[in-house]
This record gives sequence, C-alpha cells and structure tokens, in this order.
Amino acid sequence: MSTYLVVAGDFVKTGGMDRANYALARYLAKTGHETHLVAYRVDSELAAMPNVVIHRVPKLANSYLLGEPLLDRVGRWWASRIAGGGGRVIVNGGNCNWPDANWVHYVHAAWRPIDTAQSLSGLKIRVRHRYALARERRAIGRARLIIVNSNCTRRDLEQRLGIDPHRIRTVYLGTDSDVFRPPARAERAALRAELGWGSGPMVAFVGALGDRRKGFDVLFEAWSALCRQVEGWDAKLVVIGAGAELERWRHRARQSGLEGRIEFMGFRRDVPKLLRACDALVAPARYEAYGLGVHEALCCGLPALVSAHAGVAERYPAALRQLLLQDPEDTDDLARRLLAWHTGRVCWRERVAPFSSELRRHGWDDMARDMMGVLNGIK
Repeated sequence: MSTYLVVAGDFVKTGGMDRANYALARYLAKTGHETHLVAYRVDSELAAMPNVVIHRVPKLANSYLLGEPLLDRVGRWWASRIAGGGGRVIVNGGNCNWPDANWVHYVHAAWRPIDTAQSLSGLKIRVRHRYALARERRAIGRARLIIVNSNCTRRDLEQRLGIDPHRIRTVYLGTDSDVFRPPARAERAALRAELGWGSGPMVAFVGALGDRRKGFDVLFEAWSALCRQVEGWDAKLVVIGAGAELERWRHRARQSGLEGRIEFMGFRRDVPKLLRACDALVAPARYEAYGLGVHEALCCGLPALVSAHAGVAERYPAALRQLLLQDPEDTDDLARRLLAWHTGRVCWRERVAPFSSELRRHGWDDMARDMMGVLNGIK
C-alpha cells in the first residue's frame, strides 16, 4: 500500500471543504494506505483509525491568517520526507506550496470579499484576501495535477490564474445519503412539531452572514417585497448560519416588521434535521465554487434555487433549470422565482425527486475512489 500526505486546515464533518477532506482521508486509511494528515483539527473517529498519523499544527490566536504560514511550513517539511519515500502529497489551494496534487475547493481570485463595515474587521478581510491570492497563485501554479470540485472552478483557474486546462481534472463531491435524505411524511411532521414550526411552507437559507458572498442581502430584499406585496404569501424563511452581520440582519428584520416571517437560528449542528423539515432552499450566492449545502438540500428532496454560476448548478437537469438564478443581484427575479415555486411547490418536489435520488447514489467513498483514479493516472 502507498503512503499519502494530505495537508488541510481541518478534517471534520461539519460541512464544506472540511467534510470533503475528512472523506478523502478516511477512505485512504480504511483502504489500507498509510495516511498522514497535517492539520489544525482532525475528527476523533478519523484520528483513532490505525493507519492515520496526525501532525497537528496550532492555529495561532485561533486565526487562519496567523496559522497558515505554520501549516505551510509543517506541510512542506513532511511532504519532503513522504515524497522522498515515494509517497503522494495532496494540498488544498494555497495552504501548502508543494508541487504534487492540489485539490482546489475555492478560488480566491474569483471572488473579492465585500467590505460592508469599513472597520478593523473589514481591514482584516482585505489583508487576508490579498495574502490568500498570492499564496494561491504560487501553489496552484506549481502543482503537477489539479483536482477541482466543478467545471466552474476549472474555468476560474483557467481564466483567473492562466492554468493549463490539461493539468485540471474535475471530481464532484459526494454525500452521506443516510443523513441527507427525504423524510417520510410522519418524520417531517414530528420534526416540525419538535422545532415549533407550523404547517406553512418553510424556506431555508444556509450560509455565513459575513462578507455577503452568499447573497443573503439580496434574499432579504426579495423576501421583504414578497411579504409586503403578495397577498397570501404565507412562507417563512429560516436562516441557518452565523457571522459578523447576524445581529445587523436581526435588527433590520425587527425594523421591517419581519420578525414573524424570518427566523434567524444562528450556527446549528443539526442542519440535516432542519433541511428535512423544510420545503425549499434558496442560495443566491455571488460566488460558489461548488455549493455543498445546495447539494445536501437536494439530497433531502428540497427544490433548491441557486445561482446559475455556482458549481453545483452545472449538474442540474433540464427539468430543474427554472430554479437557476441567472443574476444573483436581481432581487425582482429572485422574488418571481420564489413565487413560482410557492405556487407549484407540490409539483416541484416531484420534479426534484429523480435528481435527488441520483445525487444520493454518489457517496463520499465514490468521490474518494474517483480521486484515487485521477491520482493514479498522473505520475
């Protein structure tokens, strides 16, 4: 069996790139490979596997900006030893400057954070972005093989960083079909009762309320318009996520008289349960390399309105194209599409079902197996 080193900030199951990194490391270990991880955090189940060797890196002051230079340094130190012994090295984006395989989850050059605060936190965002751009360009530019989570990410690397497309391979993310699945009617009713929700339509937004990349500001304006202007608009918006602007949005909802129409739930660890209790998801992101939250909502059987330029959108079948937002800045279009979903919501669940089933058939092990095929094909 081969030896692999994976350099990533976190190998945990909370979501996004961390969940994908966890899935790859677990697959490598359980298929008998000696698996070295350079990381800040590693899930306890993964850490307990006999083939896993952890090289833990402290995250200084709990800051990624301060911790990344040390992650890079430790990653390169171990990479030189493992590669010298014939092993393979997999890094994420600009987190470690090593010229083997680079698994790109996000392209910093494709999105410039919006600074709404013009404060110290905004300055930190700008400094971190410039730092990430430089590291990303250097590390990805050196990689022999680049694995991306979507063709959208592939195009961003080609157009923004000038990467040769022949070096790039697309491997779609997987899912945990036991966790993200459509609920039975009785289960859904029980979940709603547990959460204190009524029988009316519930729409979820899942994402950080920070630099506005996820587009919650556009959704807020569209939702406000629907509540003011559309007679019979009985849907409630459930906002799942925390961030620097959470309290600001709560205040705006109170000022706008929307307290009973929008529920801010903050950070939650029970997202699968919340999705199974909802009727739809909306994700008007300005930039989304893939969109695992959308993928997971679809696996739960929810119609998901998402930006057409998000990576996950390229997987939508023709029957679901009306759920794609062509311009994430267009508040009126988002409101119209939400209203169209509301009018035909029973039919939309039926139309989503085949795609939901297809996504659930591609698990995390399938993703990792696809990655191994790509890695073994490139020497």
